[in-house]
Amino acid sequence: MTADRHGENVRTNCYRWHVAYNGSVNFEYNLIKGRIAESVFETMFHATKKFTVLRFGYESTVSMLAQYRNIATKTEVIEQVSGSPDFVLVTEDRKQVYFVEVKYRALMDDGEMLAIAKKLSMRWGLCYLFVISTDGFFFSPIHSIVNNCGRVEKLPTRWVSKSLQNQYFALAQDFLLHHRD
Repeated sequence: MTADRHGENVRTNCYRWHVAYNGSVNFEYNLIKGRIAESVFETMFHATKKFTVLRFGYESTVSMLAQYRNIATKTEVIEQVSGSPDFVLVTEDRKQVYFVEVKYRALMDDGEMLAIAKKLSMRWGLCYLFVISTDGFFFSPIHSIVNNCGRVEKLPTRWVSKSLQNQYFALAQDFLLHHRD
């Protein structure tokens, strides 16, 4: 094992940084689950042929800004961008556009969904929240989630047919729901 210039184990230092920066050892695991949820959302909505699905979130559109997160003069700009929704849905006729934040949660928690919706509503009032959980797909405008004390409705079939939902939920189960949390 390599040692740093202070004689400490480099792997131990990386682990300490990881835990200090991310708050838990499960950061990568949760990050991967979130990316899988985003992929399920993206491919399922694309498969409807009703929408153009555009990646919009911080990680997708402005990843180069991440290297500047610690520069004080850039922090406000980066924080503003880092809270952006994950996707933009554009209807086939190009008459409607929707911002969508995607989450994976093994269990739905109305309190947590309310907090997410309130945070999004501060900057992205016309945003929707899409959640994959063990109970299926959920999808609501954030203003409805706030008005309903955190309740997110099941994904309506007018957005995605039941057959497509079943197909993609089976995929989500394979990658997300049959693994430990």
